[in-house]
Amino acid sequence: MKRDLLSERREWLLRRNCSLSPQQMGMAYGLMCLFSFSVATGFVMVGMWQILIFTMLEMTAVAAAFLYFARHATDYEHIVLANGKLLVEKCSGGKMSVTQLELYFLRLQMPTRPRDLIHLESKGVAVDIGYFATEPRRRTLALELRAEVQGGMFSN
Repeated sequence: MKRDLLSERREWLLRRNCSLSPQQMGMAYGLMCLFSFSVATGFVMVGMWQILIFTMLEMTAVAAAFLYFARHATDYEHIVLANGKLLVEKCSGGKMSVTQLELYFLRLQMPTRPRDLIHLESKGVAVDIGYFATEPRRRTLALELRAEVQGGMFSN
């Protein structure tokens, strides 16, 4: 029985694993500021005003790190196999890119080392996927993609 890739649709969604929501991050930052500035105020009261400068620098650095984290908290990769094409939608730091690959010419390179991504190429267009997946999940995804593409094109 021959499968028809033109009528089938398969999707994968890879997301960053975020442990804090934006509200929780704001609350954590507020509590850190409250605690740090309380300690700094105690030192200012005994005449050590320099501690306040270091506290302000520390909280500025923590705010920068939290903002970076928040900017990338919603990053994802959405992979869609449908209509004889593979569509890869990536969102990183609010910037979205979409890459469309034709299945007939698709070359899939499996990850060989722990940090390697899955490399896809078709007609000179290349994209790496699996950034948000663990190594075992990345290998499983590559095997699933390969099976879907080969199974749809070469099975009877």
